[in-house]
Amino acid sequence: MLIRAGACLLLAGFVAAQTNPPMKTDGPAHVLGFRDFATQSALDQTFLKVPDAALAGQELKILTAAPHIAGSKEDYATAQYVADKFRDAGLDTKIVPYSVMMNFPQKIQVTAYDATGKQIMSGPTPEHVSDDPYQNDKRIVTAFNGSSASGDVTAEAVYANYGRPQDFAELATKHIDVRGKIVIVRYGENFRGVKAYLAQQRGAAGVIIYSDPADDGYFRGDKYPAGPYRPATGVQRGSIQYLFKYPGDPTTPGFASTPDLPASKRISMQDAANQPTIPSTPLSYQDAAPILKALGGQESPRKWQGTLPFTYHTGPGPVKVHMVLQQDYALHTIWDVIGKIPGTQYPDDWVIVGNHRDAWVFGAVDPNSGTAAMLEAVHGVGALIKQGWKPQRTLIFSSWDAEEEGLIGSTEWAEQHAEQLARAVAYFNVDVGVSGPNFIAEAVPSLKPFVVDITKRVPSPQGGTVYDAWKHDQQEKTDRRKSDEHVGNAQKSSPLVDGIRLGDLGSGSDYTPFIQHLGVPSTDIGSSGPYGVYHSAFDDYTWFTKFADPTFVYLQQQARVLGLEAIHMADADVLPYNYALYGEEVVGYLQTAQKKAVKAGLPVLDFAPAMAAAQHFQEAGARALLAEQNPTGQLRQQNDTLRMVEEDLLSQRGLPNRPWFKHTIYAPGEYTGYAAVVIPGVNEAIDAKDATRAASQLQVLTQALERATKTLHRMP
Repeated sequence: MLIRAGACLLLAGFVAAQTNPPMKTDGPAHVLGFRDFATQSALDQTFLKVPDAALAGQELKILTAAPHIAGSKEDYATAQYVADKFRDAGLDTKIVPYSVMMNFPQKIQVTAYDATGKQIMSGPTPEHVSDDPYQNDKRIVTAFNGSSASGDVTAEAVYANYGRPQDFAELATKHIDVRGKIVIVRYGENFRGVKAYLAQQRGAAGVIIYSDPADDGYFRGDKYPAGPYRPATGVQRGSIQYLFKYPGDPTTPGFASTPDLPASKRISMQDAANQPTIPSTPLSYQDAAPILKALGGQESPRKWQGTLPFTYHTGPGPVKVHMVLQQDYALHTIWDVIGKIPGTQYPDDWVIVGNHRDAWVFGAVDPNSGTAAMLEAVHGVGALIKQGWKPQRTLIFSSWDAEEEGLIGSTEWAEQHAEQLARAVAYFNVDVGVSGPNFIAEAVPSLKPFVVDITKRVPSPQGGTVYDAWKHDQQEKTDRRKSDEHVGNAQKSSPLVDGIRLGDLGSGSDYTPFIQHLGVPSTDIGSSGPYGVYHSAFDDYTWFTKFADPTFVYLQQQARVLGLEAIHMADADVLPYNYALYGEEVVGYLQTAQKKAVKAGLPVLDFAPAMAAAQHFQEAGARALLAEQNPTGQLRQQNDTLRMVEEDLLSQRGLPNRPWFKHTIYAPGEYTGYAAVVIPGVNEAIDAKDATRAASQLQVLTQALERATKTLHRMP
């Protein structure tokens, strides 16, 4: 058996090498952060040969063999598997438990009745298609919303489109009151928790969130199993925790839920600001259709029309919905897996790589494509260790648990290690590692050039480098949507980096506690494609091998990118941050905000001090960049100075009404949830037309930029 398995692995490795041969990607001799890149380039080439497509596929199959929702015994089994992989690679590895508050469903029942009282629907219907080998696993947990309140509610239904502020405002203009009603909204455009948040603010009795085929079903293309899009019974599970207030265990904001934490230290669930107070549940479009079809009232605005085969109306009624949700809230044990490689020169300076491991069901794309990629990155790093390599900075690989319930595992670990993380130099995240062939990345501006440079050194399965394929894909998309009004202003105006536009970090994944609470410079990578089974029972190994990455070469690609990020940052002579670009982006954010303030009727706001501070920050960043390109012998002092800058951009008081979020430049939007709001204190005050708060937040931002500039001036 062992000999045969080894032979199969050698054959698989040979096939992978033939379909994706190594290429020379060492590039120029001078690279930001390195005095002499030749040694690092040789190390890169050694590393790039190790991550293996076939092994990544095997790892993915093992990780997704069973549903492994956070806190389950199957979840613990995946923790043990990852820990064994870390140890095999030579990492000092621990499984770290936390005791956290989470809900599991005891009963989920939705019934609807027409105007005559006739039952027209009862659900949720079990997820099922004509052909999927995983769908009948009895361990699949009924689709539910994490953080939902329990409730037994009967009320008329109202359709509110995507449940955005403008959608509720449009209902109000039509004199449609959602108080006491069950609001039905479709997935998309904002975070599901924001939909519940807005409905709760307006007095709704409950929320149903369904997947419309216009957004990820048959309107997009063939539905599963014929194609990659959501079938009629597919349900998008997900947490509705108000993570824009704070993520993590709702009962321990700002500190860790360690197993020995006394109960007296926890706040009550009633006092937890990130918890909804109304019940919410997801439905498939098969189950939602009878409710929507039976709605009366006005025709919905035509832009609200989905693609179910009838005209959508807003209600209220005459259809009534009876929703019975019984949630079991209790403390559950979750398990992070932490593997360390001590640094030889800067052991207190941490480089952290992270991916979450838990899934709502099987989680082939989300998150275990990222887990498999991380394991192959660890495989490559382990090969370097075996050859005698040791990083200058401590390298930490992290497998987070309970991300799906509200970024819990990463948040608790980060809160527990906040003091040590004050010296962390980077956090590199991967979540949805691969759903298709199109590379994507988000980062703080100081690391955007770093990410682009890494992609120039990694071969793409499409030929050339990842950078080449990424740039080509972006250009094609730009050509297709030049007139698309939905491309945001910030995205349109953000500077290109070697022809690439990277996104900004909002929330919805495990970088959140690192950058937005603690000020650790962060990145997030993925590889996207047509993906309609998000958070459903069909996000399994079969779907992945049919539609995402049949030969696992994109898992291999992501392992290479992630691994190079880690070893470059661990061994850089000078930390490769670009604060000139950071300053340029902040100047752009302020220019956009100033125009928005005028449109909002707040022209008296004085942007001059903040603008001057941003320009001084940009100038200081440019001078620092010159020093980084010509590093002196004072490397420790240079690195300490550079690392302090991101932390200078924190406000210890935090954002208004949500003090856990301390970053003055980036935060998840209160009304977007996932998407980043730039200079959030200022922009959200302008959105609220609160001139006093906007002026105060401009001052907070100015002070943060002045701190960062002062630090950069100390650059030797």
